[in-house]
Amino acid sequence: MFVIGLTGSIGMGKSTTSAMFKKLGVPVQDADAIVHELMAKGGRAVPAIEAAFPGVTADGAVNRAELGKRVFGDPAALKKLESILHPMVSAERTGFLLRAARMRKPVVVVDVPLLFETHGERKCDMTVLVTAPHFVQAARVLARPGVDRDRLDAIRQKQMPDAAKRRLADAVVNTGLGKGPVRRAVRKIVAEAKTRKGRIWPPRTGCYSPGPVRPIILSWLRKI
Repeated sequence: MFVIGLTGSIGMGKSTTSAMFKKLGVPVQDADAIVHELMAKGGRAVPAIEAAFPGVTADGAVNRAELGKRVFGDPAALKKLESILHPMVSAERTGFLLRAARMRKPVVVVDVPLLFETHGERKCDMTVLVTAPHFVQAARVLARPGVDRDRLDAIRQKQMPDAAKRRLADAVVNTGLGKGPVRRAVRKIVAEAKTRKGRIWPPRTGCYSPGPVRPIILSWLRKI
C-alpha cells in the first residue's frame, strides 16, 4: 500500500484537494479531524482530559478556549495533554491504515497540515503540497469570520514558508489555477502512486507511529 502525505498551509485549498482524492476512491484521514473527534462530545479523550484538567469540559466535550488557557505557556501542562492524546492519535492512524490494507486499497492519503514541520514526510511514501499564490491565500483566509491581516500574518509566521515546502514536496498542486487543473493533477498523482510499491506499510518494526502530535494539538486549539 502506498501512503501519500497531503499538506498545505491555511487557505491553500487542501480540503478541496482532499475531497478530490476521496472522489477517486482513495481513503483519506485528516489529522486535525482525529484530534477534533477525540475531544468532541463523546470523544474517547474527553474523560481523561477532564481528569487531568478539571473544568475544561462541558456537555461531554472539551472546551477549546478553556483547555487553551490551561496549556498555553505551560510546558508541563502541554506535555500532559500530549501524553493523553499521542497514544489515541497513533491508534487511530494505525487503525485507518489497517482497514485500508484489509480492503486492499493500493493508495491512501494522510492529511497533515504541519507535515514537514513535524518531519511527517518520513512516514509517507510521497508528499503532495497544496499551494496557491499569496494573494489568493490571503483572500480566502480574510473572508473567514474574525480574521484580519494581523491574524493572517501571525499564522504565516508560525508555519514553514510555502517556498520551503515546495522544495521539500514530491508533487505540488496549485489550487489558484481552478478546480479543473487540480482535478487533473490529483488524477495523475493517484495513477502514478498505483504503479509504485510502498515502503511505509506494513511497518518493518511491526508498529506504526504518526510522529509528534503536539503541533496537531496546538493547531486544533488555535483553529480559526
